[in-house]
Amino acid sequence: MSSLGIIGGSGLYDLEGLSGVEEVRVTTPFGEPSDALIRGKLGDTTLLFLPRHGRGHRIAPHRINYRANIFALKQLGAQQVVSVSAVGSLKEDIHPGDMVLVDQFIDRTRDRASTFFDDHGVVAHVGFGDPTDAALSQALLAAAKQVGARVHVGGTYVCMEGPQFSTRAESLMYRSWGASVIGMTNLPEAKLAREAELPYASLAMSTDYDCWHQSEEAVTVEAVIAVLNKNVSTAREIIRALVTRLPDASKSPAANALQNAIITAPSHIGSQTRTLLAPLLAKYLPAES
Repeated sequence: MSSLGIIGGSGLYDLEGLSGVEEVRVTTPFGEPSDALIRGKLGDTTLLFLPRHGRGHRIAPHRINYRANIFALKQLGAQQVVSVSAVGSLKEDIHPGDMVLVDQFIDRTRDRASTFFDDHGVVAHVGFGDPTDAALSQALLAAAKQVGARVHVGGTYVCMEGPQFSTRAESLMYRSWGASVIGMTNLPEAKLAREAELPYASLAMSTDYDCWHQSEEAVTVEAVIAVLNKNVSTAREIIRALVTRLPDASKSPAANALQNAIITAPSHIGSQTRTLLAPLLAKYLPAES
């Protein structure tokens, strides 16, 4: 039996055939997640939906409690995570309405807590060279093709701080770096998923051409939402198709990301920290008797 965490808009959990639907509220050592999670079953798979911005889109990208979101999914038994998010296109051939399976990130955020290991007396350095999970991304690709979505395989996601959109100079600079899309939410989300040993894949939905494409109209919230709403039904169908082909999360490199990453000597990690961070550490550091 598998369990999949899905982070995205509040409409994603409206899936035909989702049974045993319940709302679950979680408290974490890092505060409250963006909203209550929706848990349900589709076939033999437990799905955990978390509206990233809260229902009603109440939380700005730079104010999202990313640590609480990922920790809550881990606490509730998620084995892997799919991110569904809106992005601006930085390439001519990535049209509004297209899907991109991101495989790299450039971090342009500034004021976001990006690790679970900063104030609990534990230091850990996880590998992040390949930030998305290859097997989960391949499963997403097969699912997207099954439902007829136009999808691009691979691409670099620039994560900006927001909440403002880019200047034209910034947008052109990111294009010169070879980046594919730009958004405001996948980091530190993907970093935290790696620390939580959760394979992570990103389904980025292009809504506009950012501001570099001067032949297009300037980016507006109205235009972004219009395209995004059209994509929501496609994203739901992709999730339905994905459930039947989920990879074995235990075989992912991310599943053992902390194995050689914890630098702090076990003797210096107290019982309170072991208990507080048990969903992350219990595998390697059992609670002290």
